[in-house]
Amino acid sequence: TGVFSRHGTERVIRYAYELAKMQHKTLTSISKGNALGYSMVFWDEIFQEIGREYPEVETHSYLVDAASMFFVKDPGRFQIVVTSNLFGDILTDLGAAIAGGMGLAAGANLNPERKFPSMFEPIHGSAPDIAGKGLANPLAAIWSISQMLDFLGKATWAKRVLAAIENVLVEKKVLTPDLGGKAKTAEVGDEVVRLLKK
Repeated sequence: TGVFSRHGTERVIRYAYELAKMQHKTLTSISKGNALGYSMVFWDEIFQEIGREYPEVETHSYLVDAASMFFVKDPGRFQIVVTSNLFGDILTDLGAAIAGGMGLAAGANLNPERKFPSMFEPIHGSAPDIAGKGLANPLAAIWSISQMLDFLGKATWAKRVLAAIENVLVEKKVLTPDLGGKAKTAEVGDEVVRLLKK
């Protein structure tokens, strides 16, 4: 049973609207109201209700199956996406694969009111087949640090960390096997540190 409270649903949707407004980006809601007649119909109603408070934000709404297709065919149409935990869980893996793999998928579990700590980490997943071999891509974990710095108001350092990641990816000299390289996890981390020290 999925429980969608008004408080929780309004909270995440309002946060998404605020983010879209602040960053001047489009906001897409993804649900499954045609099949989940209670929770997702409720979700869609709250998305529209809160949207009336943000007339300046361009919005779109998709069913999760159509959104999955558009993620593959036209990912550029998505700027900020708000969805339930279940669909977000699935779509983050799809988005990661499209962007280059799970090793590039940073994530954050935010407490928008900042009353409790937030958590920054790569999106979930385990890889027991490569555990302890130094093959894991550390860039998603490092990208999560950039997100944390940004959330804590350290925008300059957040940008520096992200720029270092971008340089590693563009230079293609020190990459883990998932990105076509031969470097070990620690070597990629050391390369990011080297670029940050420049």
